[in-house]
Amino acid sequence: MISSSRAMRCAVSVDPGEFMPQLDIDPSSNRPAYARWLRHSNDITQQFLAIGGMADFISLGGGLPAAELYPLKAIQSATERALSHWGTQALEYGPVEGLPALRDAIAQRMSKRLKGRFTSDNVIITSGAMQSLEIIGKVLIDRGDCVVTQHPTYVGALDAWRAREPTYVPLDWRDRQGTLCSDLRQSKFVYAVPNYSNPTGVLVPTSERVHLLACAARAGVWVLEDDPYCALHYDGPAEPALMTLDCAGLGGGAYAGPVIYLGTLSKSIAPGLRVGWALADASMIRMLTLAKMASDLSGSMFSQAVAWQLLQDDIESSHCVRIVSAYRERRDALCAQARAELSEWFEWEVPPGGMFVWMRARDPRIDTDVLYRFAKEEKVAFVPSSVFYHAGQLNNAMRLNFTRGAPAQLREGVSRLARAVRRYLNNHA
Repeated sequence: MISSSRAMRCAVSVDPGEFMPQLDIDPSSNRPAYARWLRHSNDITQQFLAIGGMADFISLGGGLPAAELYPLKAIQSATERALSHWGTQALEYGPVEGLPALRDAIAQRMSKRLKGRFTSDNVIITSGAMQSLEIIGKVLIDRGDCVVTQHPTYVGALDAWRAREPTYVPLDWRDRQGTLCSDLRQSKFVYAVPNYSNPTGVLVPTSERVHLLACAARAGVWVLEDDPYCALHYDGPAEPALMTLDCAGLGGGAYAGPVIYLGTLSKSIAPGLRVGWALADASMIRMLTLAKMASDLSGSMFSQAVAWQLLQDDIESSHCVRIVSAYRERRDALCAQARAELSEWFEWEVPPGGMFVWMRARDPRIDTDVLYRFAKEEKVAFVPSSVFYHAGQLNNAMRLNFTRGAPAQLREGVSRLARAVRRYLNNHA
């Protein structure tokens, strides 16, 4: 339930202790304390990345693509040709905004995909979409500022903004109470992942997207659209992007609206490229450039040159056909095994796209923060729901990833998780 009290609706972030990093300093060292925001952080991302490298563990936790499906030969070929084309320029520092040719390529690509008009002035290249989130926080969030965001929401966004100490209001897509416009007037921006949201896998209907844009226009706030999963659709195409809907109401000039659109090659080609982008009004791009300059001075021209070559070769289109087929099979395998072994204790919807299944506990005894410890003992991992809430308010759900493992591995992972649930409930009878 959303409280009508602003003080309660905008609570400062606090995460549960199970996933908090160890920050204690030896009192005999006489060293200054770590920054206080770290005490409200979590290390769940470090945990599932580490677990993913353990041979005897099955991780259903990470939001990771399937490594065995990366287009290795295409990337090898693109690397050789990119170095031949760009020479030492690919090994230098480069413009803060990114390799100009790649910015042009992204502008052209997004103009076609989003049905708008974008130039390189509307594009900044970042180290994955995560850096976009981090520098947007620098540009828009002062301590105590309010952000309207989906709940549950992407843990990476919460982590990126944690040091800014924002407050949060849950985004109500359906707006049954009619409070969305007033919520937005309190905020600096709204953060949304409408296509196969992380962590829930939800595909937001077009009507609710249109309503959000209308409320944002009336409130005069920025709209941050994170769209990393748009190519991963298994049961029909995604809905029109918020940026597409906004462009439809604008004239023929270069984009100058309120939507900031985040894209990435991490899910559609390979995360190791670390190539993402923000697409926005040119004035916002200039502000993001100033913020990025203080983060890394220059992104990797080498990775950006390789990414440019991959886009020239249109590798993404052919590769997505392959991974969508494989991921659909994996999603179906995990959900079928879950129906056989977990449906007594959890409920979920089969996601139409993306990378995740969001499971909600039927049994009120289940606390997924505690269940996580039992799961690790069974050598399986998931992500508890508490880390997807800014104050750790929910502990009766969990996120499972189906893209990283082969079907047989996913089935075994679900079986291990079922054993963990039985042991947990036997210990909490």
